[in-house]
Amino acid sequence: MVMMNTMTETQPIERIEKAPVLITGMSGAGINSAARVLEDLGWYVSHNLPPELIFALVELYQSDESPVDKLAVVTDVRAREFRGNLYEVVDKLRSEGKNPTVLFMEARDEVLIKRFDSVRRTHPLQGRETLKMGIERERKALARIKEEADIVIDTSDLSVHDLRHAIENSFATLAHNRQHITVQSFGFKHGAPADADYVVDVRFLPNPYWVPELRAYRGVDAPVSDYVLSQEDAEPFISNLVNLITSVTPAYRREGKNFITVAVGCTGGHHRSVAVAEELARRFDEVDGLDVSVTHRDINRS
Repeated sequence: MVMMNTMTETQPIERIEKAPVLITGMSGAGINSAARVLEDLGWYVSHNLPPELIFALVELYQSDESPVDKLAVVTDVRAREFRGNLYEVVDKLRSEGKNPTVLFMEARDEVLIKRFDSVRRTHPLQGRETLKMGIERERKALARIKEEADIVIDTSDLSVHDLRHAIENSFATLAHNRQHITVQSFGFKHGAPADADYVVDVRFLPNPYWVPELRAYRGVDAPVSDYVLSQEDAEPFISNLVNLITSVTPAYRREGKNFITVAVGCTGGHHRSVAVAEELARRFDEVDGLDVSVTHRDINRS
C-alpha cells in the first residue's frame, strides 16, 4: 500500500474574521458549563436564543458597527421550534459565508440520568413519561445537528477542569488560521469515545502491565514509553497513521471541518495507548498548519 504524504499541500483554512459559535447539545451534557468557559475567554454569549433570531444576531455581530469581537449563541431544545429551524439557520449561515462553528455537548444516557437525578430536575422533553424517554426524544431530535457539528465534546468522563481544557484547546485554534487535531488515549474496558473521528486499537502491542517493573508507570513515563515505542510493530503503525491523517486534512479543510479527534485505545488506557498518543501528538505537531493537543481519558482510572 502506498501512503501519500501531503504535508506540503496543506492550505490555511479560509475563515472570516468574525465567525460565530453555536453551542447546543444534550440537556445535562454541560452546555452551560461550555458557555461559562467561553465567557471567561472573552466571548459574548447569548443564552437560549430561538433559532429564528440567530441569523439576525449574527448579521448584527458581523456589521461594521458591532462592538462585539467574539460571539457565541446557546440554543437548546427549550428554544421555541428548535427542531428543524436550527438546521436551517446553520445551513443558511454557511451558504452565505458566515462560517459558524457548531459545538455539540454530548454525554451517555446513564450519565445524563444520574445528573438529572442528582439535581432532581425533569427533562425538558420528558412530559409525564420517564426521564429515559425524554432523553431518547432529545437524542433523536438532535441527531442531524450532532452529525453536522464541527466539535463534539463527550463530557461523560470529564471533570470540570478537563472540560475547560478541551474547550480552551479547541477555541484557541479559531484565533489562528489553522486546523486542530486532538489525540486522545482511552481504555476499551471503559468504552470507546463517542466523539472521535478515528478510533485505533493498539492492543496488538505487548502490554507493559505484564512486565512487573513497568506496571506502576504510565505511558507518559519514559520506561513505559521506551518499551512501547521500541516494539517492532509500533513504528510502521504510527508512521502509517500519521501519513493517513495528514493526507486527508486538506479534504477536511475544504469541507469546513476544522477539528479532528484521533482516539487511541488499549485495554485500560494506562500504558500502550498513552505512549502511542503522545508520540502521535509529537509528530502531528511537526506538521505545518496544525494545532495539536493530547488528552488521556483513563490514565488515572483503576
